[in-house]
Amino acid sequence: MATEDTPGGGDESSPFQARSQYDATTADVYQQMIESWIIAPLRVLWDDYRGRIGIIIVTVYVLMGTIGTLFVEVPSFNQGPSLAGPFESMAHPLGTTAYGQDLLGLMVHSTPAMFKMMIAGAIFGNAMGVVVGLVSGYMGGNTDKVLMTITDTMMSIPGLPLLLILAALIEPTNPWLIGIILNIQGWTGLARAIRSQVLPLRKKEYVEASKTIGQPTSSVLTKDVLPEMLPFITMGFMNGATGVIHASVGLYFLGILPFTNQNWGVVLNDAYQDSGALYNLEAAHWLLVPIITITGMTFGLTLLAQAFDQVFNPRVRARHQARKRNEEEENDPRDGDDTGVDSIANQLGD
Repeated sequence: MATEDTPGGGDESSPFQARSQYDATTADVYQQMIESWIIAPLRVLWDDYRGRIGIIIVTVYVLMGTIGTLFVEVPSFNQGPSLAGPFESMAHPLGTTAYGQDLLGLMVHSTPAMFKMMIAGAIFGNAMGVVVGLVSGYMGGNTDKVLMTITDTMMSIPGLPLLLILAALIEPTNPWLIGIILNIQGWTGLARAIRSQVLPLRKKEYVEASKTIGQPTSSVLTKDVLPEMLPFITMGFMNGATGVIHASVGLYFLGILPFTNQNWGVVLNDAYQDSGALYNLEAAHWLLVPIITITGMTFGLTLLAQAFDQVFNPRVRARHQARKRNEEEENDPRDGDDTGVDSIANQLGD
């Protein structure tokens, strides 16, 4: 809404007379935030074939772990014939185990616990890495030395023995707790990466200006420094989730974590131990189904991590948009079409 009043009755052409072009409502502010922080990144992701494939793959797994559990029967012993092959019947499209359990049901009902572990582990690793990296790089001095000493100490501890000891002592059964334990060292690399970026960033003009006008340290870190770390945070989240998948499957396969029959690693262990699936072709599908399931989830997260580089890296994003614009111009059917010019010329001639 344009304003008609000129304060002080001064000259309207004066450059010091500011006028509001429109009044932005709260809804407009939120709409702009959603557009810039959610819709625009999703468009960039979808324009990249890696992001498109990654979104589709991860969405399939999310639906499998939510809606799928409502439609697929919970696996049980003697649910079907022993070692039925895949696609032999619609009742068991992926086949069955030696115990007659439906492999599709095992994969579907193992997915929710896996997602809980992934989310808990990735959030824990990211939160620790971001806090330690930001504080260490921004504060410097003795704070930096203490935090980096703790980080380097944690990084130097062998990962597998540490997980074995923690799993044996705690014996966790809650998937949220298991995810945190599995990513207990996942924050160290992210903390060092963020610290290395914050060290030069804290001397930037806009950061110095915020400190000069008296902004508290928490405000400077969250508003000026943290947005610059989004590429590292996103990559750290994806890498943390992938690491939790591999660690959980490996420890369940080895029998270190408490037994639950609804886990991809346990299915692998049963196929290897109870039927010799590596050597028995009749049981090969029992081994291949969880392997393909694990590989699919890891592949989707990896593609998403690569595609997020288009969202946060301005140079890569600019090149991508320029390439897309050139392709659209080359494929534009109006290029080289002179019919519009000819019609205008004919009208002028008449």
